[in-house]
Amino acid sequence: MNTKFLDLLAQRYDSEEKVVTEIINLEAILNLPKGTEHFVSDLHGEYQAFQHVLRNGSGRVKEKITDIFKERLSEKEIDEFATLVYYPEEKLQLMKNSFVNEEELHQWYTEIIEHMIKLIAYASSKYTRSKLRKALPKQFVYVIEELLYKTDEYINKKPYYSKIIQQIISLGQADKLVTGLAYTTQKLVVDHLHVVGDIYDRGPEPDKIMDTLVNYHSVDIQWGNHDVLWLGAFAGSKVCLANIIRISARYDNLDIIEDVYGINLRPLLNLAEKYYQDNPAFRPKRNSEEEHSDHEQLQITKIHQAIAMIQFKLESPIIKRRPYFKMSERLLLEKIDYDKNEIIIDGTVYPLENSCFSTVNPEKPDQLLEEEEQVLDRLLFSVQQSEKLARHMKFLMKNGSLYLKYNGNLLIHGCIPLDEKGNMEKMVIEDKTYAGRDLLDIFEHHLRYSFAHPEETDDLATDMVWYLWSGEYSSLFGKKEMTTFERYFIKDKQTHIERKNLYYYLREKEEICRKILMEFDLDPDQGHIINGHTPVKEIDGENPIKANGKMVVIDGGFSKAYQSTTGIAGYTLLYNSFGMQLVAHKHFNSKEDVLLNGTDVLSVKRLVDKELERKKVLETNVGEELLQEVTMLINLMEYRYMK
Repeated sequence: MNTKFLDLLAQRYDSEEKVVTEIINLEAILNLPKGTEHFVSDLHGEYQAFQHVLRNGSGRVKEKITDIFKERLSEKEIDEFATLVYYPEEKLQLMKNSFVNEEELHQWYTEIIEHMIKLIAYASSKYTRSKLRKALPKQFVYVIEELLYKTDEYINKKPYYSKIIQQIISLGQADKLVTGLAYTTQKLVVDHLHVVGDIYDRGPEPDKIMDTLVNYHSVDIQWGNHDVLWLGAFAGSKVCLANIIRISARYDNLDIIEDVYGINLRPLLNLAEKYYQDNPAFRPKRNSEEEHSDHEQLQITKIHQAIAMIQFKLESPIIKRRPYFKMSERLLLEKIDYDKNEIIIDGTVYPLENSCFSTVNPEKPDQLLEEEEQVLDRLLFSVQQSEKLARHMKFLMKNGSLYLKYNGNLLIHGCIPLDEKGNMEKMVIEDKTYAGRDLLDIFEHHLRYSFAHPEETDDLATDMVWYLWSGEYSSLFGKKEMTTFERYFIKDKQTHIERKNLYYYLREKEEICRKILMEFDLDPDQGHIINGHTPVKEIDGENPIKANGKMVVIDGGFSKAYQSTTGIAGYTLLYNSFGMQLVAHKHFNSKEDVLLNGTDVLSVKRLVDKELERKKVLETNVGEELLQEVTMLINLMEYRYMK
């Protein structure tokens, strides 16, 4: 090993005793049970539902409470205690208002703190004291550790422990302590969070989800197609920018663009007011209980048309300069007969409805008006100057990837493009052929390059980001074509169909999933593919566990836009040392409903895979890193202290 590196390492471990202690510590950690992984997917801005699932650990919190207190507390008391752990500030306020005097309140505080300490002790039983200490609220570490590690309680120290709790209450610190213990419990029941794509679009609060993830103790993200749109817009792709504004207008979420991220839409509105009128196909979908005035709805409708037409124009030059994208059939503005108001697609003539082509030059249909170019430039400048958006996009880039190999499983939002024989689809990019893992790696390379070079806006990397959103061989889109234009302007719903890649049919077969796992150098006997992107229609009997357990699809409809077709409100997945469990969630009404009624949103838990032997840290990604540290420390011992 490099002696300069060992000399640097010796500055941290400057005695033989320190090296030995760390080796012993790491070797011991390797033999602890692996921590619980929590998988969520397709959040689509549904912050409140996501928060609840995160706070209850997809049922892990209540399971642990029930394990400890099932003999001591009633079902209602367990529900109330669980709600206190989920939402400590709000539940504390409700509880305090329910007591008639200080004595009752103090007695309740005493019992709750004791319950919380027992819960923390149980939830942290597979962690080191050091890891637990880091999870505790800093201002109460000493007090909590004294209560956690009680000794001689019933002889000499019982008054001592009792006095600690009473002083906490009398000094007005009980609320802070209970709140801190509640959040510590939430951290302990889930060791690591995986977000398998699509944080953005459709729902109203993706920014709050991002704020939560930025502050979460351990998280990774597998980008979804909607996330890549936002990354692309920040990286300088005007067509990605047009898409995020169009989708926000469609789902009545323009306040995310303007109010949350501070992107000035006034120039776009001025353009829209000049060229567009009311149009039923472009009216916003109702996404909240907030009612718009007729004037506000009309403004959104006009903005929606203006940005949609800009988007269609921006797509054409990319398609023309990248013939290997094989998207020439999507040059739809060129297929329109503007005099007859009809279009020819695949040899069939369709009349157009809800037309809004007032800014289109029939001779040069993809040509932007000078006003449109100016609006785009101002929008892009505003996007790239948004401090909050920059913080979120940089976090998304740093903690994200197109796929992840983690603890023997493959996490991917969309698909691995396959042909009819189950072979990896090939795509030619600038005279080089890519397929399978290599294709995903080149996609990610271009995305990262584009993000690192926002000044380059018409280069291959930036075009590839848009291709990830809408291209046939994109691992995030996974369909033949995106029929946005047809949905707006053509009545015949046969033209709206987006043909899925064969992956979505072949993933039902175990041999296909095993082949994919091997493509990514994973053990096909032990590994699983964790997938999002396509809502599982449980209401129609579709099973999210496929291919004899090798494939688990966890998009069950967090987004309210999908819940009428899925029949549920999302799946999550738990993977602890005992195995995997899939959790289905009922519709989440509100936090207030949970606080007042103790209702939860869990449904059936299904066993995906049970470990024959309890899995240890040694067998995980973290274990691999710890083993490398142990090797380095042993080398340091031999180099420095055993000469």
